[in-house]
Amino acid sequence: MFTGIVTAIGTIESVEQRGDTRVVVACPFDPDAIDIGASIACSGVCLTVVTLGGTKGDARIGFDVSGETVSRTVPGMWEEGAKLNLEPALRLGDELGGHLVTGHVDTVGEVARKQEKGGSWHLAIHISRAFAPFVAEKGSITVDGVSLTVNDVRDREDGTCDFALNIIPHTAEVTTLGALTEGAKVNLEIDVLARYLKRMQSLAG
Repeated sequence: MFTGIVTAIGTIESVEQRGDTRVVVACPFDPDAIDIGASIACSGVCLTVVTLGGTKGDARIGFDVSGETVSRTVPGMWEEGAKLNLEPALRLGDELGGHLVTGHVDTVGEVARKQEKGGSWHLAIHISRAFAPFVAEKGSITVDGVSLTVNDVRDREDGTCDFALNIIPHTAEVTTLGALTEGAKVNLEIDVLARYLKRMQSLAG
């Protein structure tokens, strides 16, 4: 489990096809504080550490990315040079600063609008019809691994919707969200509580 509070931005340093896709991510973690087999969320995707190298503050962490994961996440995100939001798995007793995040991407959304207001970035993300019912005003959602609060939801006639987010300067600086542009694709994970409520509603109905 994760909280959606990003602790570092990593850069994919190398990509190798070996059945699955082996990616090596350069990041400012301490490799001595990470175990082989540990879980790290990479822009919202829970991956298992398979190799470790580098030094404190200049780590090299290897992950195997399955074809299923590649097919369900943002196109191009597993290419050399791509930036990733990183978060180690939640430890028992850690502060839950965001919301409970599983690291399983539900769908890919698109940045429909980006505007600067009062020093912050206001984003509108378009989400598909299948997942629009899970998004609620003042609810939580994970965007590229970042826990965010939905400010507003605008439904479209086709059953899809646009939901609004506010990206404060700190979040824009310490995550990849500040670099998003209109038309960019993002990994989305709906709130796990919304998933259970939807299931309960469907059974009741």
